[in-house]
Amino acid sequence: MLAIFEDVKAAMQKDPAARNGVEVFLTYQGVHALSAHRVAHFLHRIKLKFLARIVSQVSRFFTGIEIHPAAKIEKGVFIDHGMGVVIGETAIVETGVSIYQGVTLGGKGTDRSKKRHPTVKKNAVIYAGVKVLGNITIGEGAVIGAGTVVIKDVPAGATAVGVPARIVKSADEIPPISQEIEEI
Repeated sequence: MLAIFEDVKAAMQKDPAARNGVEVFLTYQGVHALSAHRVAHFLHRIKLKFLARIVSQVSRFFTGIEIHPAAKIEKGVFIDHGMGVVIGETAIVETGVSIYQGVTLGGKGTDRSKKRHPTVKKNAVIYAGVKVLGNITIGEGAVIGAGTVVIKDVPAGATAVGVPARIVKSADEIPPISQEIEEI
């Protein structure tokens, strides 16, 4: 139950349109999809995989967001305007990640014995229409621009855009906050 509070809190912090926690809890499809995923993930862990898939598919029907029951998603993730979001079986999404509409965290290949979906580290932002494919890592605090296709790791703090993705800003190019304030 604590996870849903963290998800609502994340939405309140990251969405300027969020007016209050009750509204977010009742009307945000990303919060609903994450809550259903937690139920499906629990069922999957206790080996009720068929029931887990049913919960997952019912959630997909109502929210437009498809999350495989085996995917590992931490508390405090924000899915905004989530229609068309797909998160694959071996994906890992850490705390503070923001995901926008049409994002795919998908796999490459059909080998069932290994990790074949992405890992998204803390506080990364993945904008609309991004496709992240394969067993790759999106580093902590990385930003992936809309419409990007990511097929290689993106380092922490970097910004990636394009098809295929290329790094346009690395973490060491970002000035410290105090320097930005002095320049203003």
